[in-house]
Amino acid sequence: MSTLDWIVLGLFFLGLVGVIIWVLKKKDKDTSDYFLAGRDATWIAIGASIFASNIGSEHLVGLAGAGAESGMAMAHWEMHGWVILMLGWLFVPFYARSKVFTMPEFLERRYNPEARSFLSIISIVSYVLTKVAVTVYAGGVVFKDVFNIDSISFWGYNVDFFWVSAIGLVVLTGLYTTFGGMKAVLYTSVLQTPILLIGSIAILILGLIKVGGWGELMEITRTNVTVHGDSMASLMRSHNDPDFPWTGVILGSAIIGFWYWCTDQFIVQRVLSGRDMTQARRGAIFGAYLKLTPVFIFLIPGMIAYALNQKGLITLNSNDAAFSTLVTELLPIGFKGIVIGGILAALMSSLASLFNSSAMLFTVDFYQKYKPNASDRHYVVVGRIATVVIVILGIAWIPVMKGLGKVLYEYLQEVQSLLAPGIAAVFLLGILSKKTTPKAGFYGLVIGFVLGMTRLVINVFKGSVTEGTFMHNIFIEMNTYHYEGYIFAFVIIAMIVISYFTKVKDPSVIQGLTIGSATAEQRAEVRASWSKWDVINSAIIIAVILVFYSYFW
Repeated sequence: MSTLDWIVLGLFFLGLVGVIIWVLKKKDKDTSDYFLAGRDATWIAIGASIFASNIGSEHLVGLAGAGAESGMAMAHWEMHGWVILMLGWLFVPFYARSKVFTMPEFLERRYNPEARSFLSIISIVSYVLTKVAVTVYAGGVVFKDVFNIDSISFWGYNVDFFWVSAIGLVVLTGLYTTFGGMKAVLYTSVLQTPILLIGSIAILILGLIKVGGWGELMEITRTNVTVHGDSMASLMRSHNDPDFPWTGVILGSAIIGFWYWCTDQFIVQRVLSGRDMTQARRGAIFGAYLKLTPVFIFLIPGMIAYALNQKGLITLNSNDAAFSTLVTELLPIGFKGIVIGGILAALMSSLASLFNSSAMLFTVDFYQKYKPNASDRHYVVVGRIATVVIVILGIAWIPVMKGLGKVLYEYLQEVQSLLAPGIAAVFLLGILSKKTTPKAGFYGLVIGFVLGMTRLVINVFKGSVTEGTFMHNIFIEMNTYHYEGYIFAFVIIAMIVISYFTKVKDPSVIQGLTIGSATAEQRAEVRASWSKWDVINSAIIIAVILVFYSYFW
């Protein structure tokens, strides 16, 4: 880090502080103002927040590491612009009509209170045990690599720099999220997103120059061939591939994408904050455009790191160190400060979104049930306290992530593949058919969660499971994404059967929450919310994705 790098990084922090101070001066009037920015966000803020919230250290560390280890295999999980379009075109009208704060609240409107409570529990536990811990852990790894500092002395004690940077990151982000609420998340994202893009694009360009161009990169990565004949540059792998069979990843990545982008509070909260359906949908379209970039600015740099290591131009100590190694090896004076600012932006924005969403789930889905008549200011204070608790829990779970054995991004997708199927099935059938009953919705969540967690628990103790047994073949040996697809299909079948034997919800209560049940006035409102420009831009996004798949097929 040169003097100029520190100056650039300092300017980024000054801009961030300025935005936060401006947000804090805009007093929160009520819970809607604190949690959803008063439902007055515009498409630029929504789209930038969708992207910045998604891009965390699991991308800077994990996706680049996945690129260095397996090449294009995990690109399916990033080319999800089409799923974000589903959020804007299919789900925004239902969410807008329901006027809900949270996704569990929507399930209560569609199904029953039990479904709401169960989804809240799943969401909060998954946030703390995966997203917070993984993001903070990876953040500590990045900063330790970038600054090349092993420890810092405090009052005569040497403290691992990993812990200093990780805890400092959580505390700083927790403070501005606690006091700024959703507005702080949205408007800091507008600053952080371009910084992140500029820095990452610089890494991509300089890396390609260093390796000898795109042709040279493809030549090197295509020579790394698996036993099934697939190269690192292959997007589609053999159905016999133990890690990424195309028969599993196509459906598996789509299920995870549908759950994450269309039903997860972490992301959907951004469109719930929209001024109207037009702004929410266009925010989703803008977010879909931005979502086309991670493969190029994170995964391909990981492949570049692999190629440079093969040529002996850099030393890659581990796959998860790919991005930070490129930062330290390639960037000229000044740009390093920009990229580190981008890394900070990704880490802080992702954590900020997570803290705010977790606090909202706790306050709206739990606390209000026990104290339903409190003032809005009281709920805002409770939300802030809940955010602080989430911060503390995130720090407490960091040691769990220290024992990770897999590439970070691959680990995340495997865990999410066990959480996503049940939730995705319940939301999908919930809006597709008014005949899906409340009991079917609740038991669909339970069945999906139990089947997913059963595999997770058995894998923890897989050393004691006898090979060749039914339990070993199904819960350990079967490919994760094949298992995910089977859970999804089983939950849908179970929900259809349960719906046949149980009572449907009064159609008048869920009017407008399922396809075909909207009133003429509601349909007219939806039609008035979009124009030809929304259609054209959505078509462009789909076309880019198809071209990408065609090139890397």
